[in-house]
Amino acid sequence: QVQLVESGGGLVQTGGSLRLSCAASGSRFSINTMGWYRQAPGKQRELVATLTLGGSTNYADSVKGRFTISRDNGKNTVSLQMNSLKPGDTAVYYCNAVLLGINSWGQGTQVTVSS
Repeated sequence: QVQLVESGGGLVQTGGSLRLSCAASGSRFSINTMGWYRQAPGKQRELVATLTLGGSTNYADSVKGRFTISRDNGKNTVSLQMNSLKPGDTAVYYCNAVLLGINSWGQGTQVTVSS
């Protein structure tokens, strides 16, 4: 299991932008898939975006065209650029890494979008 530390959450107005970052440590191996999930109050955790080592991406329909995921494989970091934010994007955002079939999670960072 790897350790994940997120940064970059905060409060922003509708239409604004935020960038989340996540740094992974504790692994001698390359992490196959890194990504972001989110959980709003009273709702289940849901996928936001993932990016594999080979460059394949997967986005939730609700964020396509607004969010962009990127990673630095050499540094084991993953970022999420979030543009045109909406109140519906308000949630705790969690970094995720999958290594040898094992999921690791960050502690979460709050993103709040005011109307």
